[in-house]
Amino acid sequence: MEKESKNILNSIPELINKTFPIPGKFRGKLPSDIAELSRLLTNSRGERSLSYLTRPNYLSAYLHYFLPWNLYRLCVLLPSLNLKLPADDTITDLGSGPLTFASALWITRPDLRAIPLEFNCVDRSTPVMEAGKKLFLALAEQTGTENSCTWKINLVKKDININKSAGQNKASLVCAVNMFNEQYDRIPHNNTQALRETAKSAALLMHGEASANGSILTVEPGVPQSGRFIVFLRDALLELGRLPSAPCPHTTDCPFSRKQQRPPAGKQRTKKERWCHFAFETADAPKDLQRLSTAAKLQKERITFSFLLAGAVNKTKIQPETKKREESLSGGQTGTQSAFRIRVLSDSFPLPGGKFGRYGCSAKGFVLLTGEMSRIEKISPLSLLQDGSLLITDERDAKSGALITELK
Repeated sequence: MEKESKNILNSIPELINKTFPIPGKFRGKLPSDIAELSRLLTNSRGERSLSYLTRPNYLSAYLHYFLPWNLYRLCVLLPSLNLKLPADDTITDLGSGPLTFASALWITRPDLRAIPLEFNCVDRSTPVMEAGKKLFLALAEQTGTENSCTWKINLVKKDININKSAGQNKASLVCAVNMFNEQYDRIPHNNTQALRETAKSAALLMHGEASANGSILTVEPGVPQSGRFIVFLRDALLELGRLPSAPCPHTTDCPFSRKQQRPPAGKQRTKKERWCHFAFETADAPKDLQRLSTAAKLQKERITFSFLLAGAVNKTKIQPETKKREESLSGGQTGTQSAFRIRVLSDSFPLPGGKFGRYGCSAKGFVLLTGEMSRIEKISPLSLLQDGSLLITDERDAKSGALITELK
């Protein structure tokens, strides 16, 4: 994250306090309101009504605590994504809440601030969207020039039904941040078919809103059920001709699918299920936000998320035999992706022999990246490494089964 983005993020808690001041007699209740809302959003979702954010105390807790943490999470992710948005492009934000995505994009992409863009923010809660727009305009005024903003923000009050996929097919970018978990969290973890169908519906919904040349971005919590959902969403978007752009460094089978993690015939599964997610320490999160988290007894030492960015519709159909031939020549890549690449997933950890490692994803499957501690620790999750910096071996890690790849 760039220094300017960090400075703006550090100012967010104060900007929220100025934009949504809490009277002194209610200020002391904020930590307990945050803790109660956290309970309703996690362990006690069945007790939560659809209009929970119309209650002033919950809305205030959401704006002062959950909004800045969600902003921080997106601001960690967005700089790594290749989002090209020319002038007059349209962005559709499904389940926009308090315009978190628009604000995070403004913070992390100063190159876009002078470019006219139109945002269609869709949510069922008008008060939440209006509060988000108020904060976004305050943020734009704080960081913009001449107190003007070239981004047009449209608020669209609407219940989003993922089973109705008719869209406008015009957005250059369709995003859904922390939206689909409200659907798939109700599905038992052993009901694979229901989760797959939910992912197909989600893919059709976003595909219907995006132009053929547009992109689709989904960001979800970094928990196992989200990882399973992302795998099925990736499959569904591939069927629609939309190839994954990130985090996937390939278009072959996802190594995190249950099919790929199934042990060989005659062998018993001993390894825990893995899921695609990214984790980052929060040492550089705003200090005021960390203090509020401590007061609410919800300290966050790490943030996690799972995500998928898919690109334009690819009209070229790759036949299975052609695909296999290309895989043998390019290490599993297809189409124009000829280089072997690894997306770094995990924290670093010590290995025998004084080396360190990180796990990653590649066209050859799950990878264990190894090297000297000083070099491995300089790499962070989300990094994309090219084959020129890698020494690919034929060895497998005994513990994880991952293909061992050394950092040159």
